[in-house]
Amino acid sequence: MFEAILTDQQRALRDEARDFVRWVPKQLILDMDADRVRYPREYIQEAARRNLLGLRFPPQYGGRGLGWADEIVALEEIGVLGTSLACLYSLYSIVGEAINVFGTEEQKERWLRPALAGQFGVAEGLTEPRGGSDFFGTTTRAIRDGDHYILTGQKRFVVGADGADIFLVYARTDPEAPAHKGLSAFIVERGPGVETRYVYGLMGTRGGGTGRLVFHEARVPVANRLGPENGAAAIFYQMMIPERMTSAAGAIGMGRAALEIAARYSNKRHAFGQTIRNFEGVSFKVAESITLLDAARGLAHLTARAIDAGDDPARCRRLVSETKFFATDAAWQVVNHAMQIMGGIGYTDVYPIERLLRDVRLITIWTGTNEIMRLIIQHEYYKELLGQPPASRDLEADAPAADQEEEKVYQ
Repeated sequence: MFEAILTDQQRALRDEARDFVRWVPKQLILDMDADRVRYPREYIQEAARRNLLGLRFPPQYGGRGLGWADEIVALEEIGVLGTSLACLYSLYSIVGEAINVFGTEEQKERWLRPALAGQFGVAEGLTEPRGGSDFFGTTTRAIRDGDHYILTGQKRFVVGADGADIFLVYARTDPEAPAHKGLSAFIVERGPGVETRYVYGLMGTRGGGTGRLVFHEARVPVANRLGPENGAAAIFYQMMIPERMTSAAGAIGMGRAALEIAARYSNKRHAFGQTIRNFEGVSFKVAESITLLDAARGLAHLTARAIDAGDDPARCRRLVSETKFFATDAAWQVVNHAMQIMGGIGYTDVYPIERLLRDVRLITIWTGTNEIMRLIIQHEYYKELLGQPPASRDLEADAPAADQEEEKVYQ
């Protein structure tokens, strides 16, 4: 953690998060990874009791009115627990964002306040069986019927499908409109017509009740719609900030946990008459891991400040994508380095490195694959670069033969 850039308030929040992490029972982590627990409600309730859920939301709804620069401090600490618990915690930032930004006062009182008090388990339905990254290809339908919508379709890979009480769900409300102009967002409460059809067996990130939701003519009140009808594109784009920032900050925590375990091991383990930390093959991996995590952390803090300052939305979109891509890739590399440092024992369940490796692999895929992040980054960069003159000087002119226009052939 960068002590020099943290405020006293952020240091206090970090210490609160660390105390919460120490509270988490070891047996809960083991039981979740063994699929003996599907949805750890007591974990959410304890976070709520400590007023750690929805840190960025107004105090009147149970938050603390903080910013992203504060929340990522807590998220990194909670990330050391692994992807499942970090994700379940982050869902209150993600689903809460939709309700807080786009919900009415009545909706905030009805869902946001009790959720942050730990009374509701929350989840989000984005991905469908026919597509993942193609979000606007959503086929789940919501047909207006008086003061209700009739919701039909499926969502899969829903963390909390088995266990959560309310779901943020996107559905097509105008099949004739262009893909991005025909979707609406709803808060769907568990009840008739809402079925958890399947709970996945996962490589890692277990214990969060990840499954497939099926909506079979579920009646959803019009009062449960967030924002205007067919206006979900704006909600989706806003939601990509908490989706990706929580993934990035949690990944840094996981990478840090793996590095600490491996570095301590390397200071104890002897080979060829000395501790293995003295071998270049080990020490260089530690050095690279430290640098990757510090770079990811620095980028995350920069992006958080840009969001809090209300920077240009296109630039924030690029920075958020850079942060998610870089931090999750860095964490994947760091956990792999940690396993290599530890050798064969790292591949066993004697140490938690193998669990962290299984966990961290998912975060380069979800909330937009890192390939999608690269597409967004270059797209926003080109748009900014080509939409304005050079920031300082015409750099192309700084060449001896720059005036030879006939040599500058582009087609």
